[in-house]
Amino acid sequence: MSLKRGLFITLQRNITAMAPPVSPLAPTSTPTLPPIKGVRLAAYAAGIRYKVRSDLMVAELAPGTTVGGVLTRSLTASAPVEACCVHLKGGSGRVLVVNAGNANTFTGKRGVADVNATCAAAAQVFGCKPAEVFVSSTGTIGVPLPVEKITGVLPAVKDKMSETAWSDAAAAIMTTDTFPKVATRRTVIDGKPVIINGMCKGSGMIAPDMGTMLAYVFTDAALAAPVVQSLIASGADKSFNCMTVDSDTSTSDTLLMFATGQAGNGLITEVSDPKVKDFTAALDDMLIELAKLVAKDGEGASKFMEIRVTGAEHKAGAKRIALSIANSPLVKTAIAGEDANWGRIVMAVGKAGERADRDKLTIAVGGTVITRDGGPVENYDETPVVAHMKGKEILIEVDVGIAGGSAIVWTCDLTHGYIDINGSYRT
Repeated sequence: MSLKRGLFITLQRNITAMAPPVSPLAPTSTPTLPPIKGVRLAAYAAGIRYKVRSDLMVAELAPGTTVGGVLTRSLTASAPVEACCVHLKGGSGRVLVVNAGNANTFTGKRGVADVNATCAAAAQVFGCKPAEVFVSSTGTIGVPLPVEKITGVLPAVKDKMSETAWSDAAAAIMTTDTFPKVATRRTVIDGKPVIINGMCKGSGMIAPDMGTMLAYVFTDAALAAPVVQSLIASGADKSFNCMTVDSDTSTSDTLLMFATGQAGNGLITEVSDPKVKDFTAALDDMLIELAKLVAKDGEGASKFMEIRVTGAEHKAGAKRIALSIANSPLVKTAIAGEDANWGRIVMAVGKAGERADRDKLTIAVGGTVITRDGGPVENYDETPVVAHMKGKEILIEVDVGIAGGSAIVWTCDLTHGYIDINGSYRT
């Protein structure tokens, strides 16, 4: 074996050793996303932080593409988030530039200048206005972005553009994710076939206060910008805002939706138009699928949890109780340890700050009712609950006995793997 060949094999082994193991909750297969008229993508190894993988994704959208989005409400939001908030007011999107490995957050005036430089460079390369460029960054906070590694390669990235590079694009935006997260739906508007593709990234620092970490939706439907905005905001509340990993809201959370208008349907100008009903259902369903994938890739996760709360004073109260359960370290570690400690669920309900009747509280795990009327059910047998806890998907159902409010929240357990990942993230 030649020295060169030996060094190559050693490098490949080192790369494999550095890659985190894929989540045991990952889907067994990844869907192949179909091309969408008016969307071209590329992934590129720009060396922003990672040396052995693509860390830059660029999407080019056809002229006339409308855009809507929701972004983090964190008071320490990143420079890219602030720029997106401004550019969304124009309702037009032509280019999306996303980098992994550096969040460009808490980087002061330089961070703002780097976003402006990226928008200006992309506008020149792709022939659009800077205000039609949307930028996202994810990774370490407080580190200056090597912006020249982005702006300098945009011409080369443009040469790589393809209608089929969805998988590569989704992989390029990952940080501590262990698998790319993509989904697709087909529907009809005004008798015309329509495609919706989505991708997202997220594994830790996950408690969305808008949409999710980084998520992008593309469709060829003809939708006015206010309709896109309304649809994506409503969809986020039904999906990403019902998902949590560790209760920490990111500074970079961004969810954007682009509609190229090339499916041939008549332009939808009102979200109440019955022609968009099926599209809305398909979009919401796809967003829920993506949100669940994030929870299933939670850092160190070994179990996926669905928490259903009923009987609350109102929907918002039910959601708050469900999130209290989902974010409880005691509940999450009990699930990780396969310990049927339902007392921790009682605790999490009580601390939520929402009305709950202790003497009507009903708790079920895996379909087995554990408590009713303020205490354990008579002759409660823990055996089926223990068996359910050994599975990979855990169902917790709680009725708080007040009214008709209900909510569903998705999360994962909390294992030592979460500490291992986050304790060494910067190093």
